Amino acid sequence: MCRILLVEDEETILFALRAGLFREGYDILTAGSLAEAGILAEENPDLIVLDLGLPDGEGLEFLKRCRKMDGPPVIILTARDEEADIIRGLDMGADDYVTKPFKLGILLSRIRAALRRSRPDSGEDSAAQRLVCGDVVLDKIETRVCAGGKEVLLTAGEYRLLEILLENKKRTLTRTLLLEQLWDIDGNFVNSNTLTVLIKRLREKLGGDPQRIIKTVRGIGYKAEDGDEI
Repeated sequence: MCRILLVEDEETILFALRAGLFREGYDILTAGSLAEAGILAEENPDLIVLDLGLPDGEGLEFLKRCRKMDGPPVIILTARDEEADIIRGLDMGADDYVTKPFKLGILLSRIRAALRRSRPDSGEDSAAQRLVCGDVVLDKIETRVCAGGKEVLLTAGEYRLLEILLENKKRTLTRTLLLEQLWDIDGNFVNSNTLTVLIKRLREKLGGDPQRIIKTVRGIGYKAEDGDEI
């Protein structure tokens, strides 16, 4: 289990991040100040998500210390969106820079990418990172989806929904289960009507018969199956 240190003093953002990352299977450490971050950094997190404006100082100073100590990847998460700030953060050694407001799904994708880059020799089977159902291929490493050999551009919510369905190929997933997994992928509650719309849009983007890949199990939910299966 990867351990992520969240350095953020805004409680609302911290709560959403902690909940979202926990559901993705990460072990979470939280710090609301540079002092707390310095202590928790000694617990060897695999990645740090760092705010810049903290009560007791500047986040970039913490980033500088992390780089001097050859620490883990650092993703800056801040409201500072000026080009000069972004360049400065990246030049000082940040692995990525995400500005607020942000989509949780996009941040999760950046976290996965940073962790992959930091552990190139982890021995992870790349084949296991490709989910295939009929002519639909979801590549977790590149965060890319193809249908019929052509790339399909999906929103973060659509991508996560497809990922869940393909990870559970041939298994019927209830609407309740899907809602529990999707509720804050964009930082907002996903209700039953929104799920219906996500399914409809995802089917349209994948093309062909709506039941070709994503099949409706009447009165229960949905499941992913190869198009030629009954």
